[in-house]
This record gives sequence, structure tokens and C-alpha cells, in this order.
Amino acid sequence: MKRRTGIVLILFFFLAAGWITFPPMTKADFEWRILKNLDLQTPPLDVAPSADGQRLFILTAGEILVYSIPEEKITDRLSVDKDFDRIASLPRADIVTITSSGRKTLQIIGFESVYRIDVTGLPFKGPQDAAVTVAVFTDYQ
Repeated sequence: MKRRTGIVLILFFFLAAGWITFPPMTKADFEWRILKNLDLQTPPLDVAPSADGQRLFILTAGEILVYSIPEEKITDRLSVDKDFDRIASLPRADIVTITSSGRKTLQIIGFESVYRIDVTGLPFKGPQDAAVTVAVFTDYQ
């Protein structure tokens, strides 16, 4: 009988110590709101954010839509094979992978920013339709 009473006292001690040491958890409310609703025209298959948080890559059948978070709009569309059904971003902001489970294929896609500068009417040297145009402003002081 003494052994049983001792076990009950030990259990009661640990229960009381645990109750004092670890306060009861409280439930917090969670609030949310829709920030943007995009009409994509085609069903999305998968979505991946860029590593820098500036873009959202949306895979649809045959296309990757590039959504710019700062601009809040789709800024580019990239054609891909319709068999690709998954997209994932990598630790670098300029690389994503797309996979096709049916064809057992993976592609790594790299992105580069292209900045267009309007040089209409400015002096230039070289072909007008060159991929790179260097404008030299020698007439300014």
C-alpha cells in the first residue's frame, strides 16, 4: 500500500511541476485577405516563386507565365512543351526547373533581364538592327 501511495505522489508531483513549468497553450485567431486575383485564361498546373521574391512562375499547359510581384502583373510568357506538368524554383532567382512525369524529362531554364533603351534619333555607329547598340554622346559637355 505504501508503494502505491508513493507512486501516486510521484506522479502527482510531476504532473504539478509540468503544469507550472509549461503554461497552457492559447489559441490565436488567424486573419487573411486576398491580395490579387489573376485571370490566367488557362488552368495553372504548378506555381513556383523566385528565390528573390520578385517573381512568381506559373506553369500552364505549354507556357510559363512570369508574374512580377512589384509590378503586380504578368510581364512575360515563355513557350514550353505541353507535356511539362511541374515547376520548381532553385536558390538562384534566375533559374527554374520544369518536369514532365509522362515523358520522364527535366529541363533547367535560366532567365536574364533584358533592358530596352530607346535610342531613336540619337547618334549611333554600326548596324541599326544590331543586338547591342552602344550610344556615344560626344557632343555633350
